[in-house]
Amino acid sequence: MTQPTAETAKPPGVTVRRRWLLPTLAGYKPAWIGNDVLAGLSAGAVVIPQAMAYSTIASLPVQVGLYTCMVPMLVYALIGGSAAMSVSTTSTIATLTATTLVTVGVAAGSQEALNDLVTLTVIVGVILLAARALNLGALVENISEATLTGVKIGVGATVAVGELPKLLGVETNFSGHGFIRSVVATIEAIPQANLATILLSASSIVALLLISRFAPRLPGPLIVVVAGILLAAFTGIVSFGVGLIPPVPSGLPIPVFPTFQDAGAMIPGALAIAVMAFLESASVARGIRHAGDPQVDSNRELLATGAANLVGALMQSMPAAGGFSQSAVNQKAGARSQLATLVTVVLALAAALSLGPILRLLPQATLASIVFVAVVGLIDVKGLIRLRRLSPVEFWIATVTAAIGLTVGLLPAVAAGVVFTLAMVLHELNRPQVDVIVSEPSVLVLQLVSPLYTANVLSTIRLIQDDIEAAGRPPKVILDVSVLRILTVMVIDSFTDLDHEMAGLGVELHFVALPADSLERARKTAWWQGVRATHRAHASVDEALAS
Repeated sequence: MTQPTAETAKPPGVTVRRRWLLPTLAGYKPAWIGNDVLAGLSAGAVVIPQAMAYSTIASLPVQVGLYTCMVPMLVYALIGGSAAMSVSTTSTIATLTATTLVTVGVAAGSQEALNDLVTLTVIVGVILLAARALNLGALVENISEATLTGVKIGVGATVAVGELPKLLGVETNFSGHGFIRSVVATIEAIPQANLATILLSASSIVALLLISRFAPRLPGPLIVVVAGILLAAFTGIVSFGVGLIPPVPSGLPIPVFPTFQDAGAMIPGALAIAVMAFLESASVARGIRHAGDPQVDSNRELLATGAANLVGALMQSMPAAGGFSQSAVNQKAGARSQLATLVTVVLALAAALSLGPILRLLPQATLASIVFVAVVGLIDVKGLIRLRRLSPVEFWIATVTAAIGLTVGLLPAVAAGVVFTLAMVLHELNRPQVDVIVSEPSVLVLQLVSPLYTANVLSTIRLIQDDIEAAGRPPKVILDVSVLRILTVMVIDSFTDLDHEMAGLGVELHFVALPADSLERARKTAWWQGVRATHRAHASVDEALAS
């Protein structure tokens, strides 16, 4: 069989095309239908009340949360690549939505709030689809876990404090105003606290925690919602001052088109939401993936999440992303495909058509309890401790990001986290990395560990020279350049100079496994033609050693 040479070697990797529509139904077996139906019902029991609760974070009507369990879920089910992921809104996305709407001066509960929500969600969808068109999935995923930890701590603490007045039975409109103003609002609310509401809130929180701890398969949010409605209907707690949510209209959402009056002011917030929506979706998709399932395609997830937001916006949904809690329920109940999500969509449609009169009896404190328990879980103290133990730099990134979120605001926290991550990536890329594979008096084998570009090529060349000097200038030096997928003019010129200098010192420089794209460019240079003419281009280290 013909052995590959440096002139014919190609980078490994095979592109596997998956079906564009309903990819999770490829190879579907009828025996899985029962599992998918059960999983869809189970996930719906969690996500529907949870999404309704999350809409209150942004001071939006609860039916907006219900609508977010319809169209975004349907769109993701049609084109998304994760078999068990359930896409609706999340506490992080809802909080950033609230912050963005407050930033542009939208009054809570106004018609303008709904119109601007549609505009915001459209912009989020467009940003995600633009990122997909530019194949930025892998780039966005470079945002570090430390950044996510810091942002989520800021979100968790801000929203938890913001829900305290509702848990005390005091109406406030401080959602999205930040941590410090929420603390002030909570302190001011204490003298007006309602005892019956406090008791309902406390019992709801305890119930949610106990269910999560001892019966995690039960839909805790649904149980406390049903209990709250029954208490309001049959015990007269409303007469003791327990507030109910505003009336929920029955029926399906009607199309609403965006008004771009405040679109410019929304772009920073929409960027933050888009980044977090994709990161949460990709993280959930990977976290619930079974061994043997297709690998998560970050660009497909960008497409699916972007389309879910863009289409869902027109039907009054909030910005959407993969939610871990309902996706975990989906997976544990045996979901084998996005058919489970379609079942959840049908359940949400049924709730919108028939449960309006019943939902009017839902206490506001019950929804606040669901939100409170969910967001407190975002304050990942164990994660911080782990970062402190394993990587002090990442610990401080998480800590500073969280501090910015709590003091300056959540949108600046996301921006700061992205900047911190890019700084870390650039630091790693700029650090010269060359491994010594073999070091003998007659031969030195070196391997480039990372790609070369303008900012790190000179320092890498100096490191190669230092390694050659440290080895006593062996007559033969073999350099594995298989990582050089891209070969810039500066890299070519630097290798040309290095080759000439080593030749002057009596050192013969050999090059191994230059990838095909870079090889095509190198062939156009007099330097590489000279390398070939002197038989110093090889497909493998073994071939170079034998030459």
